[in-house]
Amino acid sequence: MSSLRKILKARLLGAKRIAVLGIGSELRADDAAGILVAKEVRKYSSRIKGQLKLRSFLGETAPENLTGEIRRFSPTHLLIIDAFDMSETAGATRFFDVFDDSLNISFSTHKLPISILADYIRDSIGCKIGFIGIQPKSVDFAKAPSREIKKSITLVSGAILEAIKNSA
Repeated sequence: MSSLRKILKARLLGAKRIAVLGIGSELRADDAAGILVAKEVRKYSSRIKGQLKLRSFLGETAPENLTGEIRRFSPTHLLIIDAFDMSETAGATRFFDVFDDSLNISFSTHKLPISILADYIRDSIGCKIGFIGIQPKSVDFAKAPSREIKKSITLVSGAILEAIKNSA
C-alpha cells in the first residue's frame, strides 16, 4: 500500500480539482469496493481547505451516466476506483494508467469498458486520469464485502486523502 501512497502523491501533485469516481455494485459483495471508497472520500471533501476542490462521484454500474456532472465539475485530475480482477490475493490494490494499452484493462463488468469511459472524459475535459483496481474476493449477489476488501477500502481512501492533503 505504501507504493500506492507514493504513486498518488506524485500523480496528484499540483492538482486543483480532483474527482473521485467510484464504480461497482453494492449488491455484489466486493464489487462495491469503488463505491465504498468514493463514499469514504466524500465524507472528508468538505474539510479540504484552500484552493483545492474535491468531489466524489458514485458511478455504480453505469458510470457513463455521470460524464456530464464530471465535465461540469471540470477536474484537473480524475481517479477511477473499481473492483478489478488482477489474479492477486483478495484486497490487493494497484494503480494503473488507463491509457497503457499493454495492461488490457478495457474489460469491465459494467456497461461501458473503463478505457472507453476514460477516453471520452480525457477528450472532453483534458484531465489527468488514473485507475485504482482492488482485487475482489467474491462478487456474489446479496453478499457483504469481505474482510479483505473492507481493509483495502480504508487503506485506499486513506492514501487518496493523504495524497490530496499533500497536493496543494
